Formats: sequence, structure tokens, C-alpha cells
Amino acid sequence: MQTYPKVFAIVLNYNGKDSLIPCLDSIYRSSYPNLEIIVIDNNSKDGSFEQAKEKFQKFHFIKNSQNLGFGAGNNVAIRFALEKMADYVFLLNNDALVEKDAIDKLVNEAEKNPRNGILSPLILSGNKKDVWFAGGKILWNKMRTIHLYKTLSSNPYPTEYISGCAMLIRQKVFEEIGLFDEQFFLYYEDADLSIRACRHNFSLLMVPQAIAYHFEKSEQLNPQKLYWLVLSAVIFFKKNSTWTKKLWIIFYIFLRKMKNWFNLRIKKTEQALQIQRAFQDYKKTAK
Repeated sequence: MQTYPKVFAIVLNYNGKDSLIPCLDSIYRSSYPNLEIIVIDNNSKDGSFEQAKEKFQKFHFIKNSQNLGFGAGNNVAIRFALEKMADYVFLLNNDALVEKDAIDKLVNEAEKNPRNGILSPLILSGNKKDVWFAGGKILWNKMRTIHLYKTLSSNPYPTEYISGCAMLIRQKVFEEIGLFDEQFFLYYEDADLSIRACRHNFSLLMVPQAIAYHFEKSEQLNPQKLYWLVLSAVIFFKKNSTWTKKLWIIFYIFLRKMKNWFNLRIKKTEQALQIQRAFQDYKKTAK
């Protein structure tokens, strides 16, 4: 009789009234036979958590007393899953959906090698049906991570980092490297986990046969999002760069600060003010 590794699907929610129920419905319809589902809530105020709790009574529900951000919020649920002897954890954004067989295909690929550590489905844009994530690259010289928008193969292939939008993580990864680094409130915690896994000889794999959909509300870069992107980027690249790259990173940050200083002298836009705030806040936390 075939046995299936135990998977805990985790959905982190924060005011996801319009998206949480469809997201959970898609996981609930999964064909994977050994699956439990955790909804972890970052103190939502829109009733989305209570609505989901009423509809899906067999799921596990945990509510944080405050908004802990992506990494720390998910860590609460990951610890719960590991205590329940999870073999894998599958993270899914609350604004995403998965195909019925996506988790099956991810687990099947993971089971081929015990060092297959973190795996991603092909993620399509739910609004446009375009590719949203087919792998990721880390641009060390530009202090950026980027998505690939074209698959490199019809078969599973390696990638430099995996998006936290949808990722299957082997229990052994957490055992060897720990959980998400909680100094990242939003953004780059997925790239950080990916880098740490790679440095412990785990593989990062794209599995294009497994499909997920991401319904992002807006692709526009609002000032608050820009703040977290800049702050988390500085934390990530200073933390993970080699000493030779770190010299360039320090110089590159100086150039970014100078450019933003000139922008502020010309016009104090909200974007420029948020960039300045991000650099100032990093300096405070780095002490």
C-alpha cells in the first residue's frame, strides 16, 4: 500500500476578505491524499479570518495578536506543522490559487532526491494568464531579485531563488537552516531562505507541470511597498553577499542614497521620502 508524505498547506492571511475563501477552496479541492491545512492570520480587521473559520471547520486556525509580517507570521504556522510531524510545508499566498494536482506534482518531484529542498510550481498571473513566476534570479550588482517570465524547460529545472507566493519546503530544510529570518517584515525573506538552503546543499527546483495562479491586486509600486522593498533589499544583500560583493554593495547603496538626496532636493515626492526612511531605519536597526 502506497504511503504519502504528510503535507501541511499554510495560508497566511491579512485582510484578505475578497481572496481568502477562493484560495482555501483551491487547496481543499487538492487531490493530494495526506494534506492538512493551516490558516494563520496576522490580526485581520475585515472579518476574513472569521468567515474562513466558519466555512472550513476541519482546518487548523491560528490568529496572531498583531501583524507579524510574512516571515514571522508564517513561522508560527510552520512551528505548528513541524510539531505535528509534517514532512513538507506548502506555503501559498492568500491571493493565489493552485490547480488540483499541483501539490501531488511538487511532492512527487521532491521525493526523487532527499536534497530537493524547496520547490515551486509555475505561477501564472490570474488576471492575465501570463507567466508571473517561472524561476528567479538574484542580481547582486544591482541589489535586486527578478522573476523569470518564461520557462526554461518542460521538465523540472534549478533556479536561484523561489517566490514565497507558492513554495513546497522539505522538513529537513527547516531542521538544518531554521525558519524564515524574522528581521524581514515583508519581501526578500523567500530569497533569504532560498540562499540559506542552497548553502546547505539543498536544491531549488521549478516544477512547470505544477500550476498556481497569483491574483495580485495591483502591480503598481506604492510608497509603502517601496519602503519595505528598499529596507529588505539592504538587509538581504548586506547579510548574504560575499566580502568582495559586500564592498560593491556598500558603494552601490551610497550611490542610491546620493541619487535619492538629489531627487528630494528637486521635489519631495512620497516615493523619495519612503526611500530615505528605509535607509534611515536600516541604519537604526543595524546598530
